[in-house]
Amino acid sequence: MNKLKAVVVSVHAGASGQFSKNEQPSIMVEIEGVVSDRHGSPKRATWALTDKQPEGTVRRNERLWSAVSVEDLVQITEDMDLVKPLTAAAVSANLCFEGIPEFSRLPRGTTFRFPSGAELQVEEFNPPCLDMGKRLAESLQTRSGKQLENTDFSKAAKLSRGLVGVVEVAGEIKSGDTVDVVVYEHPSWLARTKSP
Repeated sequence: MNKLKAVVVSVHAGASGQFSKNEQPSIMVEIEGVVSDRHGSPKRATWALTDKQPEGTVRRNERLWSAVSVEDLVQITEDMDLVKPLTAAAVSANLCFEGIPEFSRLPRGTTFRFPSGAELQVEEFNPPCLDMGKRLAESLQTRSGKQLENTDFSKAAKLSRGLVGVVEVAGEIKSGDTVDVVVYEHPSWLARTKSP
């Protein structure tokens, strides 16, 4: 089992109707999601471009939290040629981690274990969306002075947008927490062996 250590750089929550999420000293996570966050619900309606079911179908919510890494945000900032560093709050993430190589590529089933006992489990990569790209294009400036296009964020964040997942164990998550990251690996007993 591959284990990593990471640090929580910041935590965020945003009420319904808010695009960005406000940075807070700590957040509480329950089985239904992040307390006082607009994505906290066991169910959600599907979207046309990213879900398997028809748009509007009610399904389980595998997006109870979202997370990015400092490393990925630095890369996106460079690729977009931004004047100011892109923040976790600006991309509407609940958590920002530091110290995990290729954070956005962690596999489904990876678990984050926090000092409080809270546990989060990765469900999938969080693809960049056009709506967020439009909002960022309107509010951010490039070093060259070139006007950002609505698709620039999607292009820059294609492989580094972060992760979404579910809450395995409720608890408090604080900025500054050191986190145990248990990277999911298929159990050895699942491997097929050739019979003699």
